[in-house]
Parts: sequence; structure tokens; C-alpha cells
Amino acid sequence: MKKKKLAVWILLLFLIPVMHVFAQMDMGKMSMGKNVKAICVLYATQGNNVTGIITFTQTDKGVKVVADLQGLTKGKHGFHIHEFGDCSSVDGTSAGGHFNPEGKSHGAPLDMSRHMGDMGNLEADESGKAHLEYTDATIQLNGPNSILGRSVIIHKNEDDLKTQPTGNAGPRVACGVIGAAK
Repeated sequence: MKKKKLAVWILLLFLIPVMHVFAQMDMGKMSMGKNVKAICVLYATQGNNVTGIITFTQTDKGVKVVADLQGLTKGKHGFHIHEFGDCSSVDGTSAGGHFNPEGKSHGAPLDMSRHMGDMGNLEADESGKAHLEYTDATIQLNGPNSILGRSVIIHKNEDDLKTQPTGNAGPRVACGVIGAAK
């Protein structure tokens, strides 16, 4: 009888902390160390005035991307995730090339075969503001191909969505590192 009581106490001592962890988890979100939201604060490269915020939120259909920028010239501007989370150079080149872990060709964000970092274009209005919202089924917030710790680059020109390897989007006018968010 004493062995059964001891076994019950040991089991309870093990289960109480485990039950506490599950009680503290937000069961409406991904849990157990999974990132469900990321943010990128963009800063202008030298000689430019572009700033903005981009959020990345995991959904059932992919990662929802919401971008709000200001300081752009009117028109379309290339929008890419680059391989390194390094915006230390004045021209943004320290961010490296497009994030392309699978070695694919450059393309449009909805193409079946594209760089993982190919996000297409943002379009700025007359006041220099751009807003973009879409869900991307290719980028990831978790796993070996996570975009966390990488950078977002905004380019001066429109990405033509075909020229290899960069889309002919021109100089980098803004750079920001993607980090985990609450």
C-alpha cells in the first residue's frame, strides 16, 4: 500500500508542473517555441529617406505580410528578404543577396519557383507612402529556412520579376532586420 501511495505522489509531483505549463500556454496560437509573429523596422540607407514597418504573422494559409512605408518616390519598388541580418553598410549591401536557400531562379512572389526572399514590389503613392498586405505560402517563421534574423531590403526601382538574379531593382534605399515579435 505504501508503494502505491508513493507512486501516486511521485506521479502528482511530475504532473503538476506539466499541467501548469499547459495552463499557461495560449492554445489559440502556435506554441512550444514556435514563432508566430515577426517584425522588421526599416531604416533608410545613406542619401535616402525611406522608413517603415513590416510585420509577418503565421496563419493557416502561410505568412501574412503587412508593410507600411514612407519616404519612397512615386511608383513601384523591389521588396526582398535578403540572406543576412546585417544592415551595417551605408548602402545596405552587407545584407547580401536574396534569401534563396533552395537555389531557385528569381521570380514573382506567387511563382511556383522563386527565391524564398522574392516579395515582388511595393507601390508608393504621390505622397511616398506604400501599403501592402498579402499571404505568402513560401516564407517561413520557423525551421531551417526561417526568415528570422535575415533582412528586408527596399530597392529604388521596380523589380521586373524576371532578370536574374535580382530583378534589376537597382540600389537599396532601406534595410531592416527581421526579429521575433510578441
